Amino acid sequence: MILLTQSVNFNGLKTIVLCCNRKMSRDRFFTNPFSDFTPENAHEVIENKQVQKNHNLFVKLNEKWHSVEEKLRNIDHSDYSVYTGTAGIALLKLKKSPNDLQNLKEILELLPLKRLKNRRHTFLCGDTGPLAIAAVVHHKLGNHEQVKVIVDRILSMQDDVFNISSDLPNEYLYGRAGYLYAVLYINKNVHPPPFADDFIRKIIEMMLICGKNEAKAGKFKCPLMYQWHDSYYLGAAHGLSGILYLMLQVKEYFTESELNTLVIPTIDYLSTLRFPSGNYPSSMGRDVDRYVQWCHGAPGFVYLFSQAYKVFGDPKYLQLALEAGEIVWQRGLVRKGYSICHGVSGNGYCFLELFQTTQDEKQLYRAMKFAEWCLDYKKSHEEYSPDRPLSLFEGIAGPMYFLLELQNPQEAKFPGFTL
Repeated sequence: MILLTQSVNFNGLKTIVLCCNRKMSRDRFFTNPFSDFTPENAHEVIENKQVQKNHNLFVKLNEKWHSVEEKLRNIDHSDYSVYTGTAGIALLKLKKSPNDLQNLKEILELLPLKRLKNRRHTFLCGDTGPLAIAAVVHHKLGNHEQVKVIVDRILSMQDDVFNISSDLPNEYLYGRAGYLYAVLYINKNVHPPPFADDFIRKIIEMMLICGKNEAKAGKFKCPLMYQWHDSYYLGAAHGLSGILYLMLQVKEYFTESELNTLVIPTIDYLSTLRFPSGNYPSSMGRDVDRYVQWCHGAPGFVYLFSQAYKVFGDPKYLQLALEAGEIVWQRGLVRKGYSICHGVSGNGYCFLELFQTTQDEKQLYRAMKFAEWCLDYKKSHEEYSPDRPLSLFEGIAGPMYFLLELQNPQEAKFPGFTL
């Protein structure tokens, strides 16, 4: 049985959401208990496209921050990654107090650069994450020589990136996209930007060559495709939607021909892969409608289509982004917990992305409701305890980062993913 539901979104665009119970894993999420946006129920919490500063959300955040900060002192220092280690806590502290001198010095203590071997390439799970954060902190502290040393270390890792025959994948967590993000993150936050345009362009060229080769080898009906661990993933963390999202964030490095003949046809092809529910597969050939989380499923496609709308101006991409957002609203209170990788706070970021794209307060309201879920979190709302309960992408640091974003939702950026 298929049920059609209809709602009206930004500027009168009608969103059609197809709900189908065939092969949809309903046991992976809680039924959303929140009333959806109306001007009346949002009036007392949102003012001039901002969450009111005296809202209970921020009161609870301030109360919780000190206890969480104490817990974070116990994080495992043998793991220095952004994803699950000390560099993720450093990024949270940088978000909380970006210009406090003592805080900046404490951040450097979380980044054990002498232990790094300059072998793991990516921002989230590799050495370039701690290096990139350290470069930004040293820049803030005026340590320009240290910035140059760090930039040289990242440049020294380029051989695998530029070797088309290396086993380096292209996705965010372990591949070229993660290396490219680290480079772009430094260029955005260090002035003048230390990485040359032609260096960035060369990374992109390698990613395009890999994508074309893999699409051709797999005989796909799109010009770009990428493989990781013998699967063609489609989500934000390991797959095609995440790689394309990063490319669209730096469209100025692409030729018009590349955008028109490679990027746009691949985005359009992805839009044809939707399940009847409106959700998206985690990888090619997967017909189980299971995941609604940042790393797999509709959330990653919210970002891709939203950015495609910003870049190309075609309203069909906005429509696709809004429809993917509806799936997140319906099924985004996942039983996996509150993490930003595969939990509720990561899904909440989708609404901040849509809010920035549309300026529709409905999206900010929805983000607030997901934040309330995280703050009023109960153990019964968790399928399993995270292996690293203090970390940025699996633990408590993630929802704290998301909650801080609500203080300035127009500038919110998913850490390690949005520039």
